[in-house]
Amino acid sequence: MESSPLKSTLRIALVGDYNPDVLAHQAIPLAIDDAAAVLEVNADYDWLATPDVASTEDLVGYDAIWVVPASPYKNEEGAFHAIRYARENSVPLLGTCGGFQHAIIEYARNVMGWDDAAHGETHSEGRLVIAPLTCALVEKSDAIELRPNTLIAKAYGRLEIEEGYHCNYGIAPLFAGALEQQPPLKVTGWDSEGEIRAVELVTHPFFVATLFQHERAALAGRPAPLVQAFLRAAQR
Repeated sequence: MESSPLKSTLRIALVGDYNPDVLAHQAIPLAIDDAAAVLEVNADYDWLATPDVASTEDLVGYDAIWVVPASPYKNEEGAFHAIRYARENSVPLLGTCGGFQHAIIEYARNVMGWDDAAHGETHSEGRLVIAPLTCALVEKSDAIELRPNTLIAKAYGRLEIEEGYHCNYGIAPLFAGALEQQPPLKVTGWDSEGEIRAVELVTHPFFVATLFQHERAALAGRPAPLVQAFLRAAQR
């Protein structure tokens, strides 16, 4: 049986509230354009503000979904709709910073049964699975150790990387232990202190989320390997 030809034009949904002053939002189009050039594919992307993602119907037809940084979102339910749609329909998903945080919450609520899973930036009640970092990572870079034989490690081609951050929140200690007991959502990246910095859903073709903003490499004229892997997955 012949395999289907790779798509030559990709439709990417960028779910988040666009702000031209946010460095990651400046970097994302550059990173996509660079990755598309490397793969010799056309990539069209739409910024979908979170209030405009009212249901999964707003996401039908996209080849991949990127839940972008700069939270709190105007409508966090829009981000959750996008993440759940991608997770349940095998649509490639990339989440960075706020996208990472909300991917963790969506999984906790809808897969692990933590109905009251909450984000410490926007909620004072419930179980805070996303909580303030012990040391803020605003405009800082740090080393990340990657788990071998994972999508992220294969994308980078090595097991230790250094990337930049712009965040004050990460996975709460309460939830980190519970996550280790969830084999499908595998921790695939840690900082030097063992704090979780990347996850991927191993039962999904491409579901990768990072607390760090690897897309920022494009602002310095460098390729973003994980964006290339994301677009490659979208071609299939």
